[in-house]
Amino acid sequence: MRTEEVLAATATGLWRWDNRAGTVTLDAEAARLLELPAEPGVFRESEVRSRFHPVDWNEIYGVVNLAVADGTLAEARLRIMDEQGQVLRTVRSRSKPLPHEDGCRESDYVLVGTLQEVAEPQPGTTGAHTPITGDWRRSREAFLLDAGRALAEARSTAEVLRVAYSLSMPGFSPDGLAVFGVEGDRLTIIGHHGHNMGDEGPFSDMPLETDYPAAEVVRTGRAVYLPSPDDYRDRYPATWPLARRFGRRSWAFLPLIVAGRTMGTWMAGFRHPVSFSPDERAVLTTVARMLAQALTRAGVAETERELSLGLQRSMMPSLGPDIPGMTVAARYVPTGGGLQVGGDWYDMIPLPNGRIALVIGDVQGHDVRAAGVMGQLRIALRAYASEGHPPDAVLSRASRFLSGLTDAYEDGEEPEARFATCLYAEADPETGTLDIARAGHPDPVVMTGDGTAVIRRTEGGLPLGVEADADYPATRITLGAGETIMLCTDGLIETGGHDLATGWVRLRPVLERHTGDLEKLADALVEAVHGPPSHYTTGPLPDRREDDIAVLLLRREASKAHPATPRRTVLTIAQAEPERIAAARTLLREMLHDWADPEQVDSAVLMLSEMATNVLVHTDGDAMMAAQATGERGERRLRVEVSDGSDELPHKRRPGEMASSGRGLVLMEMLADAWGVDPQGSGKSIWFELYESADPAP
Repeated sequence: MRTEEVLAATATGLWRWDNRAGTVTLDAEAARLLELPAEPGVFRESEVRSRFHPVDWNEIYGVVNLAVADGTLAEARLRIMDEQGQVLRTVRSRSKPLPHEDGCRESDYVLVGTLQEVAEPQPGTTGAHTPITGDWRRSREAFLLDAGRALAEARSTAEVLRVAYSLSMPGFSPDGLAVFGVEGDRLTIIGHHGHNMGDEGPFSDMPLETDYPAAEVVRTGRAVYLPSPDDYRDRYPATWPLARRFGRRSWAFLPLIVAGRTMGTWMAGFRHPVSFSPDERAVLTTVARMLAQALTRAGVAETERELSLGLQRSMMPSLGPDIPGMTVAARYVPTGGGLQVGGDWYDMIPLPNGRIALVIGDVQGHDVRAAGVMGQLRIALRAYASEGHPPDAVLSRASRFLSGLTDAYEDGEEPEARFATCLYAEADPETGTLDIARAGHPDPVVMTGDGTAVIRRTEGGLPLGVEADADYPATRITLGAGETIMLCTDGLIETGGHDLATGWVRLRPVLERHTGDLEKLADALVEAVHGPPSHYTTGPLPDRREDDIAVLLLRREASKAHPATPRRTVLTIAQAEPERIAAARTLLREMLHDWADPEQVDSAVLMLSEMATNVLVHTDGDAMMAAQATGERGERRLRVEVSDGSDELPHKRRPGEMASSGRGLVLMEMLADAWGVDPQGSGKSIWFELYESADPAP
């Protein structure tokens, strides 16, 4: 019986695929298996290709190329389809790629082999399968999808190695792995798993000329498979003693190639024998490619993180030396653009007059350009402050400086100017006074010794850089013993879908709960915005906008010489700014937010408004409001004074029903528990007092 008859009897056909000529020669049985006329013939490659499933046709190219590179057999399973796209049968191809006789190009070869029909299990049936059944193929595809997803999510080199070690390959899994890198002409260890500490010693600094599989892979860019210890000992006798002590039976060394360059070697060791069939080699090769990409991404990410952290450390200064009688704490949390640095900053600058300047600001944007502008602006502010300029002059010069800066864009784009918000406060440690100039920045918050937090309204101007000659009026406030001032950027207030109003409502309880250590208060503020509690305190806005955060806390410590100041607030109301009466009302209402009787709060706000309005209407000077609450909660006494420079005392009048004025003192007599007018050396002071009751009348 002839060989062709034997092969036909076992449903096995012969084929010869000429890669360069683009022709496929089939015998009668091979033609029948491919749904072609059942007779010997020479067919065009496109005609044969149309009979294979597209996925299988693409896969066979990889298998053949692997066999060409390693000089082994190419084995693949191929689905045969009809003209309607229905799968008719599955055949297994075993072939040997042979180079052309003329040897023109390495990529030209003749594939000679067999085609044999194999039985695929029907849906719902069970049975044992060898590692090269259809189930193995499907499990391999699922494994590669899971491996690709897991490696793509790894963010560091150590995490990539942990993922690679945890991969459970279908049918065979390594018990140890190592990743080798290249530094100059030396082989180094990037990482390993499945080994003890110190096992990497002999391999950590090995010349590339060493007769070692990993070094050969780096030199040649071709994989090395060692199915048995004898293969290892015969091919690499010099380094076999180094590998023998690990007790493994098979090894695979695969190149890690990125953009055509071999960046290292992946070693997979097995304690059980592995024959490294074409399917197994295809799996290992695919994993090696994904591993190389993952290691490259992790290396780039680690470099960027290190660069960002270095940039952040260089741009975020320390708070410097201690301030006598004062304590400072600060936090910076970058959140924009995946970088660890942004446009927010804080600074503390010693001044020539012995005072301290506290600066906090926010440059438009959350990218590297914003960070660069921030660095330049911070240096400029330090220079202007060190020259001894007052706060308003420092901000005016900084605005002129920033208005002259523009971003440099490529490809002919128009330059874009940046602006920044900023708050500059010059603090006197001896007296506790702060002269504050504000450029479009959120107002500071003052916490009294008993934990009351109040937004302190201050004068302000346009953000820096909007106008070159902008004006920034200064506001003076006095920080009493035990009081704390908080300066922050809008990221602390508005992150999480909040606006300025709702963000303040969220932060106020945090400020009033933490009246002790400033460091704990700073941590609590950041936790309220970015910690788990922030998920339950979202704002009314649908967009959860994230922004960089900078916060700066300054406390004037209490002592025996300077005991803690009771709850108090002071505000000047200028003749040219009658709208500050509304700010005074808001300030007083916030100061009394925990007062037992809300009606008394309304009465206090009404009387304050009357007194301040009378000063602006009947005098030519400014009014100064001072409010102070003393005593234990439930039994406190509120005293509010409005002072002016006029010697003319108010007179109680009896207005008629249609009169539009003259009822101020009448209201005070009706609503206040006590009130009066005290002449002063220059001017007078009108005051009233309210006594809190723990059980207010209904």
